[in-house]
Amino acid sequence: MSDLPTPDHARNLTLIGHSDQGGRPDGVQLMIHRGHAYTGHMFSKGFSVIDVRDPRDPKAVAYVPAPPGTWNIHLQTHDDLLLVINAKDMFAAAEFQDERAYYKGALGEKVGTAATTQPAERNWTAGMAVYDISRPAEPRQIGFMPVDGGGVHRIWYTGGRWAYVSALLDGFTDYIFMTVDMSDPTRPRAAGRYWLPGMNLAAGETPDWPAQRRYGLHHPIIHGDTAYAAWRDAGLVMIDVADRAAPKPIVHRNWSPPFGGGTHNCLPLPDRDLLVVLDEAVLDHQEDGVKHIWMFDIREPANPISISTFPQPDEADYAAKGGHFGPHNVHENRPGSFVSSELIFSTWQNAGIRVHDIRDPFRPVETAALVPATPTRLVDHRPNRARVIQSCDIFVDAQGLVYANDYNGGLSIMEYTG
Repeated sequence: MSDLPTPDHARNLTLIGHSDQGGRPDGVQLMIHRGHAYTGHMFSKGFSVIDVRDPRDPKAVAYVPAPPGTWNIHLQTHDDLLLVINAKDMFAAAEFQDERAYYKGALGEKVGTAATTQPAERNWTAGMAVYDISRPAEPRQIGFMPVDGGGVHRIWYTGGRWAYVSALLDGFTDYIFMTVDMSDPTRPRAAGRYWLPGMNLAAGETPDWPAQRRYGLHHPIIHGDTAYAAWRDAGLVMIDVADRAAPKPIVHRNWSPPFGGGTHNCLPLPDRDLLVVLDEAVLDHQEDGVKHIWMFDIREPANPISISTFPQPDEADYAAKGGHFGPHNVHENRPGSFVSSELIFSTWQNAGIRVHDIRDPFRPVETAALVPATPTRLVDHRPNRARVIQSCDIFVDAQGLVYANDYNGGLSIMEYTG
């Protein structure tokens, strides 16, 4: 094992392993499953598998390229299955080289899928691929669910018959909620849909929100018969999925404006009737405002109430550092991983990885932090990107080891000592 990079800042988190993921150090969603890390790439066109059975000496063991023009940035593992999104590679497209264009306005209109007459040719694959990972280092595709449109952005799947996705479909302004029947994993089938009124242009609906806003689903987290959906600039949408073929709304809450939007995760803590809601920082130097991780009280599901926000990292001037400063992702308490309703693990982009104690939900307290070292090189090919850490996703395994990746800086493996 080579020498570990020295973190810029560390408190109660100790770096014990690091991997450049086989020379593809850019990572987005991260799953740890049966001693292997599965990571989707933002810029390296596919996904990789890293053997982490010895977390101090991780080894890249497989790389699966994406179809031409296609993103594989998000994925889910359960038992012998790996589900991988297929969508237009947005950050390779000329229209999104300035990231402001991706995060502002109706995405479907910019991609060209929202129009009532569709272009004849598309240079990407759209849908969800299913792989057999009974041999973890040898993913083998066994199924595919195509969609007409921009593709699938992110998936929630923890086994059983149903998966849940955000999908950019023809005729819609942006990503909507869709249930997927996985009873035959070789033939996943789209089932129910839900969208915010105004999104279905093909049906004659008209948005009632400003044109610069992104009212699109990032992804849902499911508990029981409720989907907790993070709807970017539209905030929190709770959906009743008791009938998976006919989802229906429970409540919609939005705090943007005055806050900056970009809602990315809605993590229920059902044993405490709490909900952790994260707003993603999406522009450099906090151009989109200070973003928060919020605590909601959901004892009355039809009336979720925000009761606190997590403290902002302040041991350095992160707003001036370059790149994005603010929350990006939380560990989502997946079955089989580390599950806690008292410790929340999150990534804060140029401020690295943070751990918060929420035993008092009215006063979250930071208990640990680690800011990885500056990346050795930029994989991000977009113009004018700063060479700074942009910690992206985070996963805590059942033993409590913390895994986090980065847009450029590889996979970091840490022990929490808080």
